[in-house]
Amino acid sequence: MSRNKTAGYKGPYGYQKRREGDGEWDFNWCDVGWLRENFDHSYMEEHVRICHFRNHYELTRKNLMVKNLKRYRKTLEREAGRIEASKCDFFPRTFELPSEYHLFVEEFKRSPGSTWIMKPVARSQGKGIFLFQKLKDIMDWKKDGSRSEEQRDETQVESYVAQRYIENPYLISGRKFDLRVYVLVTSYIPLKAWLYRDGFARFSSTRFSLTSIDDQYVHLTNVAVQKTAPDYDPEKGCKWQMQQLRRYLTARHGTETIEALFKDVDNIFVRSLQSVQKVIINDKHCFELYGYDILLDQDLKPWLIEVNASPSLTASSQEDYEMKCCLLEDTLHIVDMEGRLTGREKRVGGYDLMWNDGPVYREDVNLETLGSACFTANTHLGCVNDRKKQLRQLLKPFPGKKRI
Repeated sequence: MSRNKTAGYKGPYGYQKRREGDGEWDFNWCDVGWLRENFDHSYMEEHVRICHFRNHYELTRKNLMVKNLKRYRKTLEREAGRIEASKCDFFPRTFELPSEYHLFVEEFKRSPGSTWIMKPVARSQGKGIFLFQKLKDIMDWKKDGSRSEEQRDETQVESYVAQRYIENPYLISGRKFDLRVYVLVTSYIPLKAWLYRDGFARFSSTRFSLTSIDDQYVHLTNVAVQKTAPDYDPEKGCKWQMQQLRRYLTARHGTETIEALFKDVDNIFVRSLQSVQKVIINDKHCFELYGYDILLDQDLKPWLIEVNASPSLTASSQEDYEMKCCLLEDTLHIVDMEGRLTGREKRVGGYDLMWNDGPVYREDVNLETLGSACFTANTHLGCVNDRKKQLRQLLKPFPGKKRI
């Protein structure tokens, strides 16, 4: 990866390579804090790659994500009509506090008794989140009366969002879950996005009920929260692999219904990326591995909860470890520091090209004889991931080396 002997590594799993002597690097898997402090002061040669876009937060901060989606929806309604705009109706009613507090109160009063969830806009792992059903609860929160010391500290430096809570989540064995899905963007102009076949469902450890809105083990599926539960079993964990979930849902509801569901999930990825396409600062040195959090309701409607710029790569089990190692390996194959790809690939390892300045269709589609309504998107979320076989066929070995 480096033209000279590497002197050291930095970042998760050692993915920053340095050149000995001059302190420069070829590839940097950095956190967003490093990016904020160093990106604008770094000169990057043609071949250098870094794992975030400069203003990635337009999609990954909860308030900005909703702001951009709302703006995009209005643009679609103006330019393409209400039906097209309705394809963006996949995020709950959301308000930024304190700036939209009065708008929030008006909406809250229209649906008395409903449940809302408060989230700090730039936190992760469930930190600072709480549910409420009465305005009094949030008034107390504003006055610091009912907040923990941690929550009081957080609100001094950042805003919160108040979001309509999904009160009817799809349950398995009485427990709530959400999906973690990985999308890799290598360019915004033109938009080029890859969808990983593997992912997982994260389950709560306690049966779902709206009578216990203060119980984080009921309502928050974050692994960082669930592993602190008294009855958490580290051997079993709280995850299903995506293939297992898709098989379960297909057995319960039929192939056609679940294919339609996953098509709706694909729509969330594409529309959310399009909503920030014009505001993200595109840079040929940058790529981004997003961790999407999707919640299903009991009607099998998918909801976008949030998008993570630095999805956790910490493994909670051996199976999780193997999946994330493969995810990282395939990400590096697509970034392609070695120049082994042609640029025309529709699949690389566990990744399928979902969007390339337009929708990408599967290889078995005859564009000359079929109408557009018959096209099948080139996405395989939760399907078989025979990545090793595919990589053996795809990647040419380096001179003097055997195929992987």
